Amino acid sequence: MNTKASPHRRSMVVWVSFAITMTIVGGFLVITDPAPAPPLSSFAAMDVSQASPRTVFDTAVDVQREDRWLDIVIHDSGLAHGSVEAMAREHQARGLHGLGYHFLIGNGNGMGDGELHVGYRWNEQLAGAHALGPQANQLNQHAIGICLIGNGNRRPFTQAQIDRLLRLVVGLQKELGIPLDHVRLHRDVTSGVNSPGRLFPTDFFLRLSSLGNTANQGG
Repeated sequence: MNTKASPHRRSMVVWVSFAITMTIVGGFLVITDPAPAPPLSSFAAMDVSQASPRTVFDTAVDVQREDRWLDIVIHDSGLAHGSVEAMAREHQARGLHGLGYHFLIGNGNGMGDGELHVGYRWNEQLAGAHALGPQANQLNQHAIGICLIGNGNRRPFTQAQIDRLLRLVVGLQKELGIPLDHVRLHRDVTSGVNSPGRLFPTDFFLRLSSLGNTANQGG
């Protein structure tokens, strides 16, 4: 008797399992995401692709400093391409109230290479929705979520992306007093994930430390 499952049956099992997983994750996220959904017209309201880090502090709601933003968490999107609108809609489909990250940095596929998008959560000083697990509430309330478009396990991020990330993180650190050891990779704060991937540059924190020291001396 042949007990092997047919390819069609195996495909059905995979898709059903995927649907169940997404339903569970989406249900969890909608419970832990208090931020109101923005109108679609606001998704690209603060694209500042050529702006200096200073621009990101010109927000609709005054940037909260005292005991609010304590960490920075760096993610990748897991996809080779992505736009602000597409990612926001994907997050809404998962049960979030709009884009879960505070910042996105494009790779030239869907967004400009190195283009910085300031999300509505940062513009309105709202909690993020970028972390899961035991530390999720603390991280979403107090950590700034930055996402690089791309899959760091498959290909390196562009030089423009890393340069933009460095300038953004140094600017946030200097303005908000966030120390280097509170700049973290997603995989370091959430078990079971590899984001931002194995190809994220290993010298990033060394470069960040060097730039941060230069900025502090210049300030």
